Amino acid sequence: MIIGNGLIANALKGIDTEGHLFFASGVSNSLETRSTEFEREFSLLKESIEKHPDGRLVYFSTLSINDQSKQDSRYVLHKLQLEEFIRNNASSHLILRIGNIVGKGGNPNTLFNFLKIQISEGNIFKIHRQARRLLLDVDDVSKFLQAHGNDLSNQTVNFAYPYYYDLKEIVQAIETRMQKKATYGETDEGDFYKVDFHGTADHFFSGINAEEYLRNLTEKYI
Repeated sequence: MIIGNGLIANALKGIDTEGHLFFASGVSNSLETRSTEFEREFSLLKESIEKHPDGRLVYFSTLSINDQSKQDSRYVLHKLQLEEFIRNNASSHLILRIGNIVGKGGNPNTLFNFLKIQISEGNIFKIHRQARRLLLDVDDVSKFLQAHGNDLSNQTVNFAYPYYYDLKEIVQAIETRMQKKATYGETDEGDFYKVDFHGTADHFFSGINAEEYLRNLTEKYI
């Protein structure tokens, strides 16, 4: 069963089974501050676990939990709270902490969508020179779960393409695909945090270099 109707939920339809509970609904904006939004996700999660006590729960968390600059953010604290609740209440689970999702449609505020819109509309925007981002094709979520999900029992796994992209690399790849120059300024700001990836994640992406992965994303989603 799939809980949710967004980008990740739609990508999971091909692997949906009765024995799994894919929880892909909740707070998607990392800048969210409204208590009602966090409470809604928590209530839905508790209700889903209670209704499906024998289902194998797959919960989608965030790699930004590793970002020391965001340790006090409402979003990260909320995700940590839900992760702990799952460990204590879901007898069979997998917590997948994912990077910056790229796919068709979805939240316009995600990094890839934001840059695509700014370049397409000729807007002026700023990029942080020190920032690095971990990207993930939404289709790789279902592929990874299909290949390794059943082997990762009651674990918390970091999952994204294991390369830290400079924002200018991403902008240039989008420019090339759209054949349109971006108009942006740079500031000497940005965050950068290291992530320890599980061996299955490293193996999943083996043989694909960073330039190829990024080019595939632009060709597929622009």
